[in-house]
Amino acid sequence: MNAERLNLAATLAKTALLSSLSPDELHLLAARTVRKQFSAGELLFSEGEPCNGLHIVAQGRVRIFKTSMSGREQVLAVEGPGGSVAELPVFDGGPYPASVAALEETEIAYISRRDFQAYCMEHPAVALKVLAVVGARLRQLVGIIEELSFTTIRQRLASTLLKLAQTEGKKTPRGVEFRLPASHQDLASQLGTVRELISRNLMRMQAEGLLEVDARQIVVKDMEGLAALLEMPGA
Repeated sequence: MNAERLNLAATLAKTALLSSLSPDELHLLAARTVRKQFSAGELLFSEGEPCNGLHIVAQGRVRIFKTSMSGREQVLAVEGPGGSVAELPVFDGGPYPASVAALEETEIAYISRRDFQAYCMEHPAVALKVLAVVGARLRQLVGIIEELSFTTIRQRLASTLLKLAQTEGKKTPRGVEFRLPASHQDLASQLGTVRELISRNLMRMQAEGLLEVDARQIVVKDMEGLAALLEMPGA
Protein backbone atom coordinates (compact mmCIF):
# COMPACT_ATOMS: atom_id res chain seq x y z
CA MET A 1 0.00 0.00 0.00
CA ASN A 2 1.40 3.41 -0.92
CA ALA A 3 2.16 6.17 1.61
CA GLU A 4 -0.96 8.15 0.64
CA ARG A 5 -3.26 5.23 1.53
CA LEU A 6 -1.37 4.52 4.75
CA ASN A 7 -1.75 8.17 5.73
CA LEU A 8 -5.48 8.03 4.98
CA ALA A 9 -5.81 4.89 7.09
CA ALA A 10 -4.12 6.72 10.00
CA THR A 11 -6.58 9.61 9.57
CA LEU A 12 -9.58 7.27 9.60
CA ALA A 13 -8.27 5.48 12.71
CA LYS A 14 -8.51 8.78 14.66
CA THR A 15 -12.20 9.17 13.79
CA ALA A 16 -14.75 8.25 16.46
CA LEU A 17 -16.92 6.47 13.92
CA LEU A 18 -14.13 4.14 12.79
CA SER A 19 -12.00 3.65 15.91
CA SER A 20 -13.17 0.03 16.37
CA LEU A 21 -11.81 -1.15 12.99
CA SER A 22 -8.68 -3.24 12.65
CA PRO A 23 -5.67 -1.96 10.65
CA ASP A 24 -6.58 -4.22 7.71
CA GLU A 25 -10.18 -2.96 7.73
CA LEU A 26 -8.98 0.66 7.86
CA HIS A 27 -6.68 0.06 4.90
CA LEU A 28 -9.58 -1.37 2.88
CA LEU A 29 -11.72 1.67 3.69
CA ALA A 30 -8.82 4.03 2.93
CA ALA A 31 -8.75 2.56 -0.58
CA ARG A 32 -12.31 3.94 -1.01
CA THR A 33 -11.45 7.35 0.47
CA VAL A 34 -10.31 10.52 -1.30
CA ARG A 35 -8.82 13.76 -0.01
CA LYS A 36 -10.48 17.14 -0.52
CA GLN A 37 -8.93 20.52 0.30
CA PHE A 38 -10.94 23.60 1.33
CA SER A 39 -9.78 27.14 2.05
CA ALA A 40 -11.05 29.27 4.94
CA GLY A 41 -14.68 30.26 4.35
CA GLU A 42 -15.22 27.78 1.52
CA LEU A 43 -18.40 25.70 1.58
CA LEU A 44 -18.09 21.92 1.74
CA PHE A 45 -21.78 21.74 0.84
CA SER A 46 -25.01 23.73 1.26
CA GLU A 47 -28.25 22.88 3.01
CA GLY A 48 -30.71 21.19 0.63
CA GLU A 49 -28.09 19.75 -1.73
CA PRO A 50 -28.22 15.98 -2.38
CA CYS A 51 -25.96 14.06 0.00
CA ASN A 52 -23.23 12.29 -1.93
CA GLY A 53 -21.01 11.07 0.89
CA LEU A 54 -19.50 11.28 4.37
CA HIS A 55 -17.00 14.04 5.22
CA ILE A 56 -14.37 13.40 7.91
CA VAL A 57 -12.19 16.28 9.12
CA ALA A 58 -8.52 15.27 8.76
CA GLN A 59 -7.04 18.72 9.45
CA GLY A 60 -8.54 22.12 10.23
CA ARG A 61 -12.02 22.97 11.50
CA VAL A 62 -15.50 23.29 9.98
CA ARG A 63 -18.71 24.86 11.20
CA ILE A 64 -22.16 23.34 10.72
CA PHE A 65 -24.84 26.01 10.38
CA LYS A 66 -28.33 26.85 9.17
CA THR A 67 -29.36 30.10 7.49
CA SER A 68 -32.72 31.83 7.92
CA MET A 69 -34.73 33.43 5.11
CA SER A 70 -33.36 36.81 6.21
CA GLY A 71 -29.79 35.54 5.93
CA ARG A 72 -29.04 35.20 9.64
CA GLU A 73 -26.94 32.19 10.60
CA GLN A 74 -27.21 29.82 13.55
CA VAL A 75 -24.11 27.73 14.19
CA LEU A 76 -25.06 24.21 15.25
CA ALA A 77 -21.60 22.77 15.87
CA VAL A 78 -17.89 23.12 15.13
CA GLU A 79 -15.96 19.97 14.21
CA GLY A 80 -12.17 19.53 14.26
CA PRO A 81 -9.83 16.67 13.36
CA GLY A 82 -11.54 13.30 13.81
CA GLY A 83 -15.01 14.83 13.57
CA SER A 84 -17.49 13.85 10.88
CA VAL A 85 -20.41 15.55 9.17
CA ALA A 86 -23.42 14.35 7.15
CA GLU A 87 -23.77 10.99 8.90
CA LEU A 88 -27.58 10.94 8.83
CA PRO A 89 -28.28 11.80 5.15
CA VAL A 90 -25.67 9.22 4.13
CA PHE A 91 -28.20 6.64 5.35
CA ASP A 92 -31.66 8.18 4.88
CA GLY A 93 -31.05 9.39 1.33
CA GLY A 94 -32.30 12.90 2.09
CA PRO A 95 -30.52 16.16 1.30
CA TYR A 96 -27.97 17.80 3.59
CA PRO A 97 -29.99 19.26 6.53
CA ALA A 98 -27.48 22.07 7.14
CA SER A 99 -24.56 23.81 5.46
CA VAL A 100 -20.91 23.23 6.34
CA ALA A 101 -18.03 25.65 5.74
CA ALA A 102 -14.32 25.56 6.54
CA LEU A 103 -13.22 27.88 9.35
CA GLU A 104 -9.58 27.63 8.23
CA GLU A 105 -7.49 25.69 5.74
CA THR A 106 -9.12 22.26 6.00
CA GLU A 107 -8.47 18.79 4.65
CA ILE A 108 -11.38 16.36 4.34
CA ALA A 109 -11.33 12.58 3.97
CA TYR A 110 -14.35 11.87 1.77
CA ILE A 111 -16.14 8.52 1.41
CA SER A 112 -18.96 8.22 -1.11
CA ARG A 113 -22.44 7.39 0.16
CA ARG A 114 -22.51 4.08 -1.72
CA ASP A 115 -19.11 2.96 -0.40
CA PHE A 116 -19.86 3.94 3.19
CA GLN A 117 -23.25 2.20 3.19
CA ALA A 118 -21.65 -0.96 1.80
CA TYR A 119 -18.93 -0.79 4.41
CA CYS A 120 -21.45 -0.45 7.24
CA MET A 121 -23.28 -3.51 5.95
CA GLU A 122 -20.02 -5.43 6.26
CA HIS A 123 -19.12 -3.89 9.66
CA PRO A 124 -22.22 -3.40 11.87
CA ALA A 125 -20.08 -1.93 14.67
CA VAL A 126 -19.49 1.12 12.46
CA ALA A 127 -23.24 1.56 11.93
CA LEU A 128 -23.74 1.48 15.72
CA LYS A 129 -21.11 4.19 16.13
CA VAL A 130 -22.92 6.29 13.53
CA LEU A 131 -26.06 6.02 15.67
CA ALA A 132 -24.09 7.14 18.73
CA VAL A 133 -22.68 10.18 16.90
CA VAL A 134 -26.12 11.13 15.51
CA GLY A 135 -27.61 10.73 19.00
CA ALA A 136 -24.97 13.01 20.53
CA ARG A 137 -25.61 15.61 17.85
CA LEU A 138 -29.36 15.42 18.54
CA ARG A 139 -28.72 16.09 22.23
CA GLN A 140 -26.56 19.04 21.25
CA LEU A 141 -29.37 20.45 19.08
CA VAL A 142 -31.88 20.03 21.92
CA GLY A 143 -29.50 21.99 24.14
CA ILE A 144 -29.31 24.78 21.56
CA ILE A 145 -33.13 24.91 21.36
CA GLU A 146 -33.37 25.12 25.16
CA GLU A 147 -30.84 27.94 25.31
CA LEU A 148 -32.55 29.93 22.56
CA SER A 149 -35.97 29.40 24.16
CA PHE A 150 -35.25 29.93 27.85
CA THR A 151 -32.24 32.24 28.19
CA THR A 152 -31.45 35.81 27.17
CA ILE A 153 -28.63 36.82 24.85
CA ARG A 154 -26.79 38.27 27.85
CA GLN A 155 -27.02 34.96 29.71
CA ARG A 156 -25.88 32.94 26.68
CA LEU A 157 -22.91 35.26 26.25
CA ALA A 158 -22.05 35.06 29.95
CA SER A 159 -22.21 31.25 29.82
CA THR A 160 -19.88 31.15 26.82
CA LEU A 161 -17.40 33.54 28.44
CA LEU A 162 -17.36 31.48 31.63
CA LYS A 163 -16.67 28.27 29.71
CA LEU A 164 -13.83 29.93 27.79
CA ALA A 165 -12.38 31.38 31.00
CA GLN A 166 -12.42 27.92 32.60
CA THR A 167 -10.98 26.05 29.61
CA GLU A 168 -8.76 28.61 27.89
CA GLY A 169 -8.17 31.27 30.54
CA LYS A 170 -4.91 32.18 32.25
CA LYS A 171 -4.95 33.72 35.72
CA THR A 172 -3.16 37.08 35.89
CA PRO A 173 -3.12 39.98 38.36
CA ARG A 174 -5.82 41.63 36.19
CA GLY A 175 -8.12 38.59 36.18
CA VAL A 176 -8.65 35.55 33.95
CA GLU A 177 -7.40 36.36 30.45
CA PHE A 178 -8.23 34.60 27.19
CA ARG A 179 -8.81 35.36 23.53
CA LEU A 180 -12.17 34.81 21.88
CA PRO A 181 -11.72 31.96 19.35
CA ALA A 182 -13.94 33.73 16.81
CA SER A 183 -15.05 37.19 15.73
CA HIS A 184 -18.07 38.93 17.27
CA GLN A 185 -20.01 38.00 14.11
CA ASP A 186 -19.13 34.31 14.47
CA LEU A 187 -19.98 34.44 18.17
CA ALA A 188 -23.34 36.02 17.31
CA SER A 189 -24.07 33.19 14.86
CA GLN A 190 -23.26 30.65 17.54
CA LEU A 191 -25.51 32.34 20.12
CA GLY A 192 -28.45 33.01 17.82
CA THR A 193 -28.23 36.78 17.62
CA VAL A 194 -26.54 39.61 15.69
CA ARG A 195 -23.05 41.10 16.02
CA GLU A 196 -24.29 44.44 17.33
CA LEU A 197 -25.94 42.81 20.36
CA ILE A 198 -22.78 40.84 21.16
CA SER A 199 -20.68 44.02 21.09
CA ARG A 200 -23.29 45.94 23.10
CA ASN A 201 -23.49 43.28 25.82
CA LEU A 202 -19.70 43.02 26.06
CA MET A 203 -19.51 46.78 26.57
CA ARG A 204 -22.28 46.60 29.17
CA MET A 205 -20.43 43.87 31.09
CA GLN A 206 -17.29 45.99 30.92
CA ALA A 207 -19.14 49.02 32.28
CA GLU A 208 -20.40 46.86 35.16
CA GLY A 209 -16.83 45.88 36.05
CA LEU A 210 -17.22 42.23 35.08
CA LEU A 211 -14.85 42.30 32.11
CA GLU A 212 -12.19 44.19 30.25
CA VAL A 213 -12.62 43.97 26.48
CA ASP A 214 -10.04 44.76 23.81
CA ALA A 215 -11.39 43.47 20.49
CA ARG A 216 -11.16 39.65 20.91
CA GLN A 217 -8.97 39.83 24.03
CA ILE A 218 -11.03 39.34 27.20
CA VAL A 219 -10.14 39.70 30.89
CA VAL A 220 -12.78 38.39 33.30
CA LYS A 221 -12.39 40.50 36.45
CA ASP A 222 -15.33 39.05 38.38
CA MET A 223 -16.03 35.35 37.72
CA GLU A 224 -18.68 35.17 40.47
CA GLY A 225 -20.47 38.23 39.15
CA LEU A 226 -20.46 36.82 35.63
CA ALA A 227 -21.80 33.48 36.89
CA ALA A 228 -24.56 35.30 38.83
CA LEU A 229 -25.99 36.56 35.53
CA LEU A 230 -27.00 33.01 34.69
CA GLU A 231 -29.37 32.91 37.67
CA MET A 232 -30.95 36.32 37.14
CA PRO A 233 -34.36 36.18 35.42
CA GLY A 234 -34.37 38.40 32.36
CA ALA A 235 -30.73 39.36 32.87
